[in-house]
Amino acid sequence: MRAISAGVTLVNVATICGLLFGMAGHGLSSSSAAVSLIIGALAAICSFVYTVEAARSFATPSETSVSPAGSRQRYQFFWLWAAAGCFALFAFRSFCWLLYIDGNELKIQSPNNLGDLSLHITYINNFAHGVSLWPDNPIFVFSKLRYPAGIDLFNGLLVCSHFDLIRGLVCVGLLGCAASCWALYRWAGVFGISAFLFNGGLAGFQFFYSFHWLDYQGDKSIAWKSIPLAMLTTQRGLLYAVPAGLLLLYHWRSKYFGGVTGIGDPGRAGLDQQAQESRPHRGRLQVLPFWVELSIYATMPLFHVHTFLALSIVLAFFFLFGDSARRKDLALLVGLALLPATFLIWLITDHFQARSILEWHPGFAQNVGDFAAPFIWFWARNFGLTLPFMLMALGLSCWGAWQRRAGKKIIWTPAVTFLVPATVIFLLACLVKTAPWEWDNTKLILWAYLIFVPFIWSELFAAWPVAVRTAACIGLFASGFISLFGGLAAGNPGYTVADRAEVDAVGNAIRKLPIEARFAAYPTYNHPLLLQGRKLVLGYAGHLWTQGFDYQSTSDRLTHLMLGADGWREDARFLRVRYLFWGKEEKSFYPASRRPWEQENRLVNNGSWGAIYDLDQPAPKLGD
Repeated sequence: MRAISAGVTLVNVATICGLLFGMAGHGLSSSSAAVSLIIGALAAICSFVYTVEAARSFATPSETSVSPAGSRQRYQFFWLWAAAGCFALFAFRSFCWLLYIDGNELKIQSPNNLGDLSLHITYINNFAHGVSLWPDNPIFVFSKLRYPAGIDLFNGLLVCSHFDLIRGLVCVGLLGCAASCWALYRWAGVFGISAFLFNGGLAGFQFFYSFHWLDYQGDKSIAWKSIPLAMLTTQRGLLYAVPAGLLLLYHWRSKYFGGVTGIGDPGRAGLDQQAQESRPHRGRLQVLPFWVELSIYATMPLFHVHTFLALSIVLAFFFLFGDSARRKDLALLVGLALLPATFLIWLITDHFQARSILEWHPGFAQNVGDFAAPFIWFWARNFGLTLPFMLMALGLSCWGAWQRRAGKKIIWTPAVTFLVPATVIFLLACLVKTAPWEWDNTKLILWAYLIFVPFIWSELFAAWPVAVRTAACIGLFASGFISLFGGLAAGNPGYTVADRAEVDAVGNAIRKLPIEARFAAYPTYNHPLLLQGRKLVLGYAGHLWTQGFDYQSTSDRLTHLMLGADGWREDARFLRVRYLFWGKEEKSFYPASRRPWEQENRLVNNGSWGAIYDLDQPAPKLGD
């Protein structure tokens, strides 16, 4: 885990340094970005040196075989390389064509990413332009940025250091995938990699009716979509949060249950876990140095809030069911993390002004829009065998802990200690809405699922005959396998994000305009101003809604302004507009506009892409 520890520390420390330098210097510069990356690299070297490589505690599926050791080792590496190869195919297909140039068009490979990647590009370029940190929201005029944009800030450091935007997106994507794959292997073996890549329910089995390779889980009626296609590719914070979160889970498992615990180790099916539980606390293996553990956990809100919430629930249960030595460790960790974590949450919630989005909402997405379906069909179609296996693993682990009790004292085995908080995380996602869009609760379900995965193997699959185990794996992963490779189908022509020449021309036109100035323009996800990192009165309505903004009245005033109706100047002052952009989108969506600014205000620049007017400057008089 040394390489993952070093990589996570590099991103973590560089991003936090960039944030602090940007706050102190009222924005990033090429020098502050370079210094941040250098400090991150030095911290990564220290992390690599002081991270301890625990003996691998999780065996691969092939190790349950009774074949000779040499044969067992060959099969072990076969399954590992097969799973890693599938992950590599996904990573290269998804991220090498994440954003690419096709003639005069900027294109993406995944339709899921059309709006999401455009928003991330807006944030990256906004940071790289040197706006004061924490910045104003580029997609809503009356707010600071309300998004855990840590990974975008890291990419902003790269752009600020003259690293090409597209290459930076590709490199971060590929390295995040490599780290995620290795972290999954160390946490849950080959079974863990497969569970991540091929999650799903019953949707993929439609293949046997049509025999067409498609992403069947991408259908609008399916809520539990392919994790790689619908989450890792689109939710850029997960490129950091998945390896970082798994690293912490792996560290805590090694620290509190020993370096080789037998958790999910099929080759040691007869391990006495009660004996493992009785080992002295101080003799257990601490993989990460404390400062790395603290820095990853304390700064997680900047990268992915749902991961921070899931990890916090795990720590709470560790504290409740741990011994005194464990409680002291956890109290120190959480106590030191409290201030920086609170500060980061304060930043990304607009100084706690973002309204609470927690709402009692039983059923996850069962009764929501296109996802709605009868109870049994919804859960069966979305999750298939996953939920029955999770319930079986939880039941067997709790029964085993009860059977091993010493008098009235229950022995909290590793399986129970992890599965109880994982169950709470899953129930929280099913009962409480944590975002305006119910589907976003999959970010919590993801962590419940990942925590369950190694124990589904150890508590269930490891004890089953090979034939039964094989059938169970097929039933669990076949649908997701079909959907993943259907979504990566080579025939995909790509999807156009923007006209490259138009974006570049607009970038040249606004180069000398103040970076903090706000523009009035039509609110769409791929507006050339947004892709250049500039601030609009409003961005895409879907993004505003998912971030919890009540934007309708602002949208009405923006429309009034763009139509040039009576009182449009008062609208412009209220909306804090300095410049008005008039291009093809504006001409298309405001055809009835009177456009009084063309006669009354100074033309800043114009071209085939449109025109920009300075609403603070009157038009020059004839002869000037």
